[in-house]
Amino acid sequence: MDQNRKILAINPGSTSTKIAIYENTKEIYKKSIEHPSEEIEKYRHIADQYEMRKEALMNFLKEINFDVKELSAVVGRGGLLPPVQSGAYRVNESMVERLAKRPVIEHAANLGAIIAYEIAKPLEIPSFIYDSVAVNELEDIAKISGMADIERDSFSHALNMRAVGIKVAKELGKSYTDMNLIIAHLGGGMSVSIHKKGKMVDIVSDDEGPFSPERAGRVPCKRLIQLCYSGKFDKNTMKKKLRGKGGLISYLGTNSAIEVEEKIKNGDEYAKLIYEAMAYQIAKGIGELATVVEGQVDTIIITGGIAYSKMITEWIKKRVQFIAPVEIVPGENELKALALGALRVLNGEEIAHEYDLD
Repeated sequence: MDQNRKILAINPGSTSTKIAIYENTKEIYKKSIEHPSEEIEKYRHIADQYEMRKEALMNFLKEINFDVKELSAVVGRGGLLPPVQSGAYRVNESMVERLAKRPVIEHAANLGAIIAYEIAKPLEIPSFIYDSVAVNELEDIAKISGMADIERDSFSHALNMRAVGIKVAKELGKSYTDMNLIIAHLGGGMSVSIHKKGKMVDIVSDDEGPFSPERAGRVPCKRLIQLCYSGKFDKNTMKKKLRGKGGLISYLGTNSAIEVEEKIKNGDEYAKLIYEAMAYQIAKGIGELATVVEGQVDTIIITGGIAYSKMITEWIKKRVQFIAPVEIVPGENELKALALGALRVLNGEEIAHEYDLD
């Protein structure tokens, strides 16, 4: 193996661009570049932020005196494309055009591939995405929604979920492709997935399941329709009620789990009710996915930033540990997952897919 492979990993978020440089499997630099909301609000479309974010990233590399010519590859967070397979994809002009001009949904993650491609192209090195938000390995039966006009999508935190699935399987002395895992990602948004012998065959997405700090999750459809046509709210306001102003923000006015737990410690019974309801709904999502493999679940994994909370994880564990043993893997290891995925491709351990979708 080439001992000098350096990989730049890029993970754009709503108000930050997280980056890391890896030398083989070792992280040598890491930085979260913050973008003030007043700066973000200048741009009508997320794709328009590309130049601003790339410039901020390149300025940081100059500050640390890192020469981009040392890079072997650049890898970005995979955005909201049409359905793709798990693993690596080479970024090409077709992917960049789709994400910039015709994304399935506007999302900061769409910028990952664009920035990676534009940095890598003049250096004549490959650029990749890995485990895109749009990874879709749903079995045919899981695509049925109940309304012929709507097919279920598969948008989830696939990158972190698959990374922790592979990690936990290895720690248990098993292969990820030999296990049935239920993995719940708990962050500002939440999703739960069932991994059947290495394939993510079904999910509970952020609009189908538990509410989260910022998202409403599954809400009663009839009541939602009434609210949409009540004349009180326009389309954008309703979208924000579901994503951005839902969940803990809607009930408690904050998206901070730390603040909510402080309220609970100070005797706020309403805050406790809402917070425990979030854990209750997460447990329900885990429970429903257990039916996909007829209860044959090897391990349940709870991950994401909120998995640091013992209060939440204990509430969830109490309700689901009858299904399978529960492993807590707190945090989001997305930059590492990106870098190691790209490294596997460079080392010939994995073959990158070629993006050729419309």
